[in-house]
Amino acid sequence: MKKIILSAILGCGLMGNVLAQGDAEAGKSKAAVCAACHGADGIGTTDAYPNLAGQHADYVVKQLKAFKGGSRVDPVMAPMAANLSEQDMADLGAYFENVGKGGSTDSASAEAGSAPAAPAAPAIVADAAMGKTLYEKGDESRGITACITCHGKDGDSEVLINPNLSNQHPEYIVKQLNNFKEHATSDGEAGRANAAMNQVAANLTEQDIADIGEFLKAPADVKQAAKAKKTVELNHVGDVALGKEKSATCIACHSADGNSMVPMYPKLAGQSEQYLFKQLMDFKKAVDTNNEEGRVDPVMAGMIAPLSENDMQNLAAYFASQKVSPSAAEANELGETLYMSGDAQRGITACVACHGVNGQGMALAGFPVIGQQHVDYLKIQLGKFRDGSRGNDMNSMMRNIAAKLTDEDMEAVAQYMSSLK
Repeated sequence: MKKIILSAILGCGLMGNVLAQGDAEAGKSKAAVCAACHGADGIGTTDAYPNLAGQHADYVVKQLKAFKGGSRVDPVMAPMAANLSEQDMADLGAYFENVGKGGSTDSASAEAGSAPAAPAAPAIVADAAMGKTLYEKGDESRGITACITCHGKDGDSEVLINPNLSNQHPEYIVKQLNNFKEHATSDGEAGRANAAMNQVAANLTEQDIADIGEFLKAPADVKQAAKAKKTVELNHVGDVALGKEKSATCIACHSADGNSMVPMYPKLAGQSEQYLFKQLMDFKKAVDTNNEEGRVDPVMAGMIAPLSENDMQNLAAYFASQKVSPSAAEANELGETLYMSGDAQRGITACVACHGVNGQGMALAGFPVIGQQHVDYLKIQLGKFRDGSRGNDMNSMMRNIAAKLTDEDMEAVAQYMSSLK
């Protein structure tokens, strides 16, 4: 199975419904105007400009569209992209993808002009080995998802809309991570918007960001990751013992340990506490607003009515503490393709960006675990998102995706998701 990731990272979103076929030769001539910043060979002329050589064409096109449409703000790139047609963008993407992977920029910088003056000693000394540790393992206690999930081993992404990060300028990596962090910490008033990346970057320190940038400068040269710093185990917000007492009414559908025996009812065992609490609160909201808001379910409406907010938090903690039972579902080619790569021509985003390579979701970002879940339940929920009867997803993300899925797609991707572990 292809191992693929998110984050998101540096950009998770939809491509246009119709993609132009790129012509690398035509792109080469159009790239002349790009050379001043990105070099004739796609290697940034200074550390402030990203290397584009070897970058996925799909990602290049996606970013050019974002600059043109205004969803990604940059005073230099906005006017550059403004007059580009979709064909121009496709040609440029094809050209830079075929130039080949870029590495050190010393020679490119030398050709661009005289060597710059030696910079002042940095306030933070970057540690590439520690950057490798964060990149490959993340830090669950701080809500930092491993970058490798979306961007692949050593920064070589296998998901075409997720950028290659290998051999990128550390200054550029640092700048983008800080932009993502700024968006998260300014209530969306500044910085660069991307749900998955904003969540991850918000929890990174300046040292973390510098370390990741240093690692990605030359991943192949960092042979061994640093020993991870000791972190505090993530504790439950709710009281597990009290949640177990309250769960008696849940047993009929979800079983005592949260591993339901009826496939139409979800397994709750091992689901993130944050996600379970949100769903319970959304069921309650539907009751309180006469189904105008929240998550509508006639069975859960009766169950949720007498519960306090503390009860719901405790129930969420209890079921999150349980171990999910294995699924008998098997992977399939169509399901794997949709999950790992999406379908750019139909505007279907890859599920992996939010739910992770192994289907474990992103707890602190609110994306649920879907690995080992019942196939029937997954199909039911996809159907509800498609017909609009479920509408408590963040920014209509699931409704927008499910609207483009066929019944065959849903069957295949549900089987694949259930097989993940």
